[in-house]
Amino acid sequence: MKTSRKYLQILLYLVLILICLLQCLPFYLALNASLKPGTDLSSTIVPRLADIEWENWGRAFTEGNILGAILNSAIVTAISTLLVCLIGAFAAYPLARRITRFNKAVSAVIIAMMMIPPLSTLVPLYSMLVQMGAINTYWGIILVHTTGNLPLAIFLYTSFIKAIPTSVDEAGMIDGASSWRICVQLILPMLKPVTATVVIMSATNIWNEYALSNYILADPNMQTIAPRVASFFSANASSLGLAAASALMSAAPIVIVYLFLQKYFIAGMVAGVEK
Repeated sequence: MKTSRKYLQILLYLVLILICLLQCLPFYLALNASLKPGTDLSSTIVPRLADIEWENWGRAFTEGNILGAILNSAIVTAISTLLVCLIGAFAAYPLARRITRFNKAVSAVIIAMMMIPPLSTLVPLYSMLVQMGAINTYWGIILVHTTGNLPLAIFLYTSFIKAIPTSVDEAGMIDGASSWRICVQLILPMLKPVTATVVIMSATNIWNEYALSNYILADPNMQTIAPRVASFFSANASSLGLAAASALMSAAPIVIVYLFLQKYFIAGMVAGVEK
């Protein structure tokens, strides 16, 4: 019995290692391609040390202005994600604690908004932003990303808060705390797991968003990473190494954020399912 269980564990570890290798394979292939000279079109998986060329990374920084695009994306993503978390948490608290007909209708509208394709609102959205003078501005694209990611954030926060016992609120009321103080001092500190989920999902969506950013930020100096990499990729389609280097640069920041927050991610995703 113990021997069979040991073999099952070994088999499980082998399967997990295989899955990890398959997940890492695209990154390795991209890294391998980014280290090849522009004239090397071979399909070798293991590059020779003598043929490794770092010039692709340098050219991606200088010619592609990838660093400037990363800074633009970092500003937009950080502010938008912060607003999504704050507004989402404060909006979800009354929806979770006061189960009225009006709040149920608001929750239904929020769920319905999650099903609307963003590009279906592009024409009226662009027209409104032009009238507001928000084209080629940070605050314009931040406003768009914040409103676009709020429905999912409110939905996740509402599910998580519903799983928190109402006795927490009642204990605060006994101590004379207001609803605002209960939300800020008691509920918000308990939202770390779902907040990590909201941060990862919102930041990933904002960082990788291409279509809306491509229209709203037409100025090359204001471009975020996704439109910038796409334009640089199309301009250097003949050089696979340059394209791979720029793609890896664009993916690195969001992968690092995920590695730091991954332990909270699953807890936040399954929050409230038992309720």
